[in-house]
Amino acid sequence: MRNALLGLATLVTAVAFLPAPARAIEYPWCAQYGGPGGEGGRNCGFTTFAQCMATVSGIGGFCERNLFYKGPERVRRHKHRDDRDEQD
Repeated sequence: MRNALLGLATLVTAVAFLPAPARAIEYPWCAQYGGPGGEGGRNCGFTTFAQCMATVSGIGGFCERNLFYKGPERVRRHKHRDDRDEQD
């Protein structure tokens, strides 16, 4: 019984310290590389248009916006009505 409790405590402790799952990072620009018959690769790992263009400049291809990029999360701020400013 003692070994079972020790095993359970070890398992619970191990599960508590598991790392969080990884999240994919989306960037705003994609490079579509040229290739014979349009068979080039695609890389959506660019933060700026200039960075993307510098990458495709010597190897061919073009840059376009990443349709999956949603941008940074924005914090919504609500204006609160100040009752002291009201005129009765």
